[in-house]
Amino acid sequence: MTHSKKVAQGTLYIISAPSGAGKTSLVKALLARFDSLVVSISHTTRAPRPGEKDGVDYHFIDEHEFLELIEQGAFLEHAKVYDHFYGTSRASVQAHLDADRDVLLEIDWQGARQVRRQMPDCQSIFIIPPSRVALEARLRQRGQDKESVIEHRMQAAIREMSHYNEYDYLVVNDVFDRALADLGGIITTNRLRLAEQARRLNPLLQELLS
Repeated sequence: MTHSKKVAQGTLYIISAPSGAGKTSLVKALLARFDSLVVSISHTTRAPRPGEKDGVDYHFIDEHEFLELIEQGAFLEHAKVYDHFYGTSRASVQAHLDADRDVLLEIDWQGARQVRRQMPDCQSIFIIPPSRVALEARLRQRGQDKESVIEHRMQAAIREMSHYNEYDYLVVNDVFDRALADLGGIITTNRLRLAEQARRLNPLLQELLS
């Protein structure tokens, strides 16, 4: 009787946050801290902004291509935001997971729902600011937006935060290093789960028990 060897498999992480919570900076620092942790690069129909590179910041495609990919079921999740489409490639995510890399998806609560339905074993993290005052201050930092724009962003942030209870983990970004340590703790804890460790440490366990 033959036993098939369990194939290496990374963990898929969803990270969501309202605008102004500091998610982008935390994810960048998290990627620098962990080997075998990658961020999923989304497809989009919007034009590249100055300094953005195709295949690095986004995969830039036209709307016709995007709609064809939707028809083919190529996306784990997709959405239309301000007249532009954004989507997460199912094949790209799965390729990373199959190579035993953990994958981060930076998506909103609606995208998170789509991914959970298809990949229920994923881990989801929601990041919130330490207070409403701090959130508003962060949204005003650029100093160029009109009051109406700030108010619109605040309301959008509140709507996003109302879905925090759909996630597995909740992290407060008050002190940056503390929030980063909390996120790192989540990654480390998942990597230390029995099934993961038993698979990765199989040669050692065989030696110890022989």
